[in-house]
Amino acid sequence: MNGDSSGVRPQVAARVVAPPAIAVEDLTVSYHHHPAVHHVSCRFDPGSLTAVIGPNGAGKSSLLDALTGRVQPSTGRVLTGGLLRNGLAYMPQQSGIDRSFPLGVLDVVMLGAWPRIGWFTGATAAQRAQALLALASVGLAGFERRLISELSVGQFQRVLFARVLMQDAPVILLDEPFNAIDTRTTADLMRLVQHWHEEGRTVIAVLHDLAQVREHFPMTLLLARECVAHGRTEEVLVPRHLMRAQQMAEQWDEHADWCAAPALASRATP
Repeated sequence: MNGDSSGVRPQVAARVVAPPAIAVEDLTVSYHHHPAVHHVSCRFDPGSLTAVIGPNGAGKSSLLDALTGRVQPSTGRVLTGGLLRNGLAYMPQQSGIDRSFPLGVLDVVMLGAWPRIGWFTGATAAQRAQALLALASVGLAGFERRLISELSVGQFQRVLFARVLMQDAPVILLDEPFNAIDTRTTADLMRLVQHWHEEGRTVIAVLHDLAQVREHFPMTLLLARECVAHGRTEEVLVPRHLMRAQQMAEQWDEHADWCAAPALASRATP
């Protein structure tokens, strides 16, 4: 079995605690004093399924970093309802992960349970069984002993989704989850995203494929460093909004003076 041709079978069922709303208030995220996200305000309702789209460099990944608390806002704040510790699962882009380290597939999936395992307590038999079930759920039964360096791009993406399953979080953030993977794997993993949505989890995903967004995501946030539009997908993905985002991207000045608005908060707020 190659793993890229197996359908997902969502089996890691869990009682989903109703997630809180996530509020972004006047958020600016800056790097070297230049804003990647500029005074953005929006709200993600509990149980919503939202695509975050925009031109390259629009601040999509930076927004996710702010939602997780990985970066500190220059201005504004993120209200997450106390999710920053164990209630929020984040899947980064594959391009930012070093697969040369000799790490096993099961080890990566078990990292999803790390907040429950801790530094001084080993994984239980039940947790190991849950990790094996997560792998089976993404079509990778029997892959637990392989090294991640041996996997295809699509297989490794399935492993990352299995790790999210292990986290069992009410809020899930996905950064380009379908980038550079085959059509079959994309379809399989999209079914898992839909399953999370049906369970009542809040899912926010950075995407590029507008057809995919229209077909699968009821809500869309269109960024061009600033918020261009946010709401129902059919109301956001209209020519005037898309054209406006492109025009804003063409006007970006990477050498402009940095945003000097006073900071309202230094980090994401529970």
